Amino acid sequence: MIELLGVSKVYPPDIVALRDVTLKVEGGEFVFVTGPTGSGKTTLLRLLIGDVVPTRGRVVVGGVNLAEVKRGDLPLFRRDVGVVFQDFKLLPHKTAYENVAFVLEAFGLPPREVRRRAMEALEMVGLVHRRRLFPEQLSGGEQQRLALARAIVNMPSLLLADEPTGNLDPHTASDVVKLLLQINAMGTTVVVATHNRELVNELRKRVISLRDGVLVRDVRGGTYDDE
Repeated sequence: MIELLGVSKVYPPDIVALRDVTLKVEGGEFVFVTGPTGSGKTTLLRLLIGDVVPTRGRVVVGGVNLAEVKRGDLPLFRRDVGVVFQDFKLLPHKTAYENVAFVLEAFGLPPREVRRRAMEALEMVGLVHRRRLFPEQLSGGEQQRLALARAIVNMPSLLLADEPTGNLDPHTASDVVKLLLQINAMGTTVVVATHNRELVNELRKRVISLRDGVLVRDVRGGTYDDE
């Protein structure tokens, strides 16, 4: 599903974000990416959606070598990848329903199919009753769940989440994690970049750790601090 071969990323003038990273993630896995701020976690996720290109090495997602994807074809590739950003990136002037439906409308689906899928996604995250509210009328946890609904509404095979519990209280964070596990159980590969030690230790999933752009640890059934 995901394969990085000798991947390095250097930002001008000489900032090394990733250094010679090689790893493979199989379809259906649930993987945590950990490491201190500046370790390369976000750059790794951006590479997986073609938002940045590697300075060296090869990035393959779903059998697609991203180096061979033309810039204009990236939206088509991204149809199969859901992304949840730390700051949600919701559309402030659209309702919860419209934020989710917008994704499907952009793909040209017929109105009836848009409504069916959007309502199913909102139901999955428990927001059907809040569908007419705007993002600013929702709590932080509800905004995060709305971001998840938008990310999964097109039923992607890969979901990337950047610090999805970073700004949430423990109870709300737990609800979001349950959703991520539910999405994973449906067959979606889930990659989560996080600083949340308790979350990683509780779930005991595969843990990939970065430090100064270097892959320093890859443990299955690991904890945040495994060596």
